Amino acid sequence: MKKSSTLLTVNPETLTITANLASCDIIKDAMSRYENIIEMDTKKAEVDTNLVKMKSLSIDIKDNECPGYPQLNMNESYNLTVDESSTLSAASVWGVLRGLETFSQLIYVNELKKIQVKKTSIEDRPRFKHRGIMLDTARHYLPVWILLKNLDAMSYNKFNVFHWHIVDDQSFPYQSKRFPDLSAKGAYTAKHVYTHVDIKRIIDYARLRGIRVIPEFDTPGHTASWGKARKDLLTPCYENGTPGVGKYNSHGEYEILNPTLNRTYKFMEDLLGEVVEVFHDNFVHLGMDEAYHACWATNPDISKFMVQNGIAKGDYSALEEYYIEKVLKIVDSLNRSDIIWQDPIDHGAKVPQNAIIQIWKGSKNTAGTWEEYMTNITNQGHQVILSSCWYLNYISYGQDWKKYYQCDPLNFSGSDNNFEKVLGGEACVFGEYIDHTNLLPRLWPRASAAGERLWSSNDVIQDVESAAFRLDEHRCRMLKRGIPAQPILNGYCGEYDLEEQNDRTAQTESKTACTTSSSMKNNYSGYLTLYYIVLYCIMSKRMV
Repeated sequence: MKKSSTLLTVNPETLTITANLASCDIIKDAMSRYENIIEMDTKKAEVDTNLVKMKSLSIDIKDNECPGYPQLNMNESYNLTVDESSTLSAASVWGVLRGLETFSQLIYVNELKKIQVKKTSIEDRPRFKHRGIMLDTARHYLPVWILLKNLDAMSYNKFNVFHWHIVDDQSFPYQSKRFPDLSAKGAYTAKHVYTHVDIKRIIDYARLRGIRVIPEFDTPGHTASWGKARKDLLTPCYENGTPGVGKYNSHGEYEILNPTLNRTYKFMEDLLGEVVEVFHDNFVHLGMDEAYHACWATNPDISKFMVQNGIAKGDYSALEEYYIEKVLKIVDSLNRSDIIWQDPIDHGAKVPQNAIIQIWKGSKNTAGTWEEYMTNITNQGHQVILSSCWYLNYISYGQDWKKYYQCDPLNFSGSDNNFEKVLGGEACVFGEYIDHTNLLPRLWPRASAAGERLWSSNDVIQDVESAAFRLDEHRCRMLKRGIPAQPILNGYCGEYDLEEQNDRTAQTESKTACTTSSSMKNNYSGYLTLYYIVLYCIMSKRMV
């Protein structure tokens, strides 16, 4: 970056953004969106008449292509020059999206409420190609609107992967057309589902922001909700020779998919065949974590199968390997690649080298260190994604974002060959104690710390203290853009901070007044008051 001390001013109402590929829906939407964002960021500020005006931004996309969906190896690099006639050039539309976000952040309002921007020249590219947020929609259902809002926040922080942990033991909200009973019996209610229309809306929204959507259908464990419709796929657990009997702190009555049945693989082939038609990414996440073997060990039919198939007695890791191999072949037959959690490798299973491994152990409540896991698994030839440092559902008092900021995915023992296998990382939010009421403030700006670590070159992000002020400023920026990001320092975010609080109070009072009016309809003495309340509700467009 080359930043000048020369200041310019901007008039958001007259600033023109043009592009050589303006007919592409991604570019067309981005230009309109960022014009609105810049207006929103500079609301109630004035043009500085003492400064020369930046009048335009011209965008040049080198490959002149309007692609379908973002993928792993998309080119997100860009060059940005800010002056009277600014220019943004990128190899692809994905780089334009990142450059527009940077451009919007360079424009600021000074203490005199004047809009300013410094002359600047930037050459930028991401350090890692996979920069993700994982959300769990099974433990608590997250409505579509909150997922869309989070995609906005991800774009403001240059994340490019939404890893969607869509189903789990607790519920099955994915509404399958091939197997409708899965959600009919496995979702919390008929309304707590994601239809194909919902999913298309989310994927299309993400695409316009350069964000991939990777679904996770976790097997063979974490499948209790599947069993509500398809108990025949689960393993009957035995106790004292009786099937379907649970044992406290060991196993349930029926759990973990039964790897010995042909119908298990036929079902997986049909379900995943539908999934790859609905989701457009080249990858499917298959989970494979926490496949506890206790239930398998109680089942005599599984023991018999192992003997018949040359699997040593008690070697349930080999049985797990048998399952993994067959399911990964299904994914391969569907022309998709796979991502799995690290657990099968920890169990000693041989996993095909082309499977990407997501590292989640080595931090809180798990054995070993993530650095050791990264060394071991990259030594085996696997590409990896790191999540161990960034489990944001765990909270602690104070500035816990610092530990997220200080985690460097390449800080482990290895050679360049090992480091080249690190695709990036993901910040994860499992939903035991998170729903739509607290997701966004729990995530942001804590996830922003991981976002900068995954985007910026290592020499930029050594100073945690200066990062605090940068992160605090970005938190205020996200508030302006409608993301309820929690504070990380003392202070406030300017007048709009108070305005937002007043707006919320007004909305609450308006809703209360309009609701109260309903209870006054049969009260003659209250008719006049009712008239004014209803009039207020209509005028404020908040009639309830």
